[in-house]
Amino acid sequence: MHEHISWFSEVLTTSIQLYFQQECEYNSLEEIQVPDSGWLEKVTSVQELSFEERIVIMLALMPHVCPQMLDIFFVQNKNFDRQYTEFGGWKGLSHGGFLPTGETAVFILAGEDVEKRKKMIGLLQRNHRLAVRNILQLEGAGDGEPFLSGQLSVSEEFLSRVLLDKDYKPDYHAGFPAKRITTELEWEDMVLDYHVTMELEEINTWIASNKIIMDEWGLARFLKAGYRSLFYGPPGTGKTLAATLLGKKNGMDVYRVDLSMIVSKYIGETEKNLAKVFDLAENRNWILFFDEADALFGKRTSTNTSNDRHANQEVAYLLQRIEDFPGMVVLATNLRSNIDEAFSRRFQSVIYFPMPTAELRAELWRKMLPEVWLGKNSEELIKQAAETELSGGSIANVVRRCALYLVHSDRVVLDSGTLRQALNKEKQKL
Repeated sequence: MHEHISWFSEVLTTSIQLYFQQECEYNSLEEIQVPDSGWLEKVTSVQELSFEERIVIMLALMPHVCPQMLDIFFVQNKNFDRQYTEFGGWKGLSHGGFLPTGETAVFILAGEDVEKRKKMIGLLQRNHRLAVRNILQLEGAGDGEPFLSGQLSVSEEFLSRVLLDKDYKPDYHAGFPAKRITTELEWEDMVLDYHVTMELEEINTWIASNKIIMDEWGLARFLKAGYRSLFYGPPGTGKTLAATLLGKKNGMDVYRVDLSMIVSKYIGETEKNLAKVFDLAENRNWILFFDEADALFGKRTSTNTSNDRHANQEVAYLLQRIEDFPGMVVLATNLRSNIDEAFSRRFQSVIYFPMPTAELRAELWRKMLPEVWLGKNSEELIKQAAETELSGGSIANVVRRCALYLVHSDRVVLDSGTLRQALNKEKQKL
């Protein structure tokens, strides 16, 4: 990084010298040798960066890595007793240094050359690869103000790679109402009906092969990008675990969207909250998981009141964002009938998670019960436990209660009476 900072310092000094027609070692910025370490390519994951792209990226990084370098832009225009307009820049609320804007970038690259300025503006558009790859963005320009007056800033994701040498994992906060979910279990630990397993394997195939299907086979012309799946079935049957393990198996982060933070009684706020999640996930290798999705994706109603119209607008907005989202989205609900039919038609797969059969329950008990608990009558205990119709989530609750009973009685071997007591407690709760 240090050699790139030194390089950018030389670029900045040369740009100002050329603009004010001062004595200068170079006749143009392009004469300054670019560092060949490959550091910038590594942190951006972009090969063959152009000279202009390098300058814009380093400019946006300066407030974070070397803010004093930009103090040169605080110089006053003595003719008007104010800063130079062409330098652009913002003053932060708490940051004492100079915050670059699009105008700053174009000044360094083009000076007063109008044609070159027009060309450089393309670097800052939303469809440019630096923005698409979530490296930097230009934002915050007020209504009616010039496009270039927006602040030039790097994304938190890119900053994490530069400063922390690790991938960005956003945490739950008011501006990002979703939380990353993980599990210690592996794909082989999941006990599901054969048909459910086969349908999940179909999703695995899509995740692993979608580039071949869409790009190499040319089906991107006919098929929507991304994949949308609905998981439905009774509580505790493995919907959340399946979504989490899909991510783990395929090296994808799974983010569960917090519906309590998304839904708002104020008109337009729900859509704004959803936009934060979808915008951040747009170009990342994530699975978005909406649990209890019927709270947000429920059926539209007849528009008898303004509240009805508002609710229907939210559903329509969701429909549009999910259909346009290029990644993986999983919705989970207990009752499929609660989901609006307009969503159902747009799912690539709809998977029913049934209550486990006696055979599957026995398998769940075998996986969950520690060997140290089981004596000579292990199969009898498992057979006894499997007779009670419970979901996988409820079986985990029974195992937890058995553990508490054993700890309380200072024992390590599970007996039939303790198991029966824990099972009865869970049935009463249900």
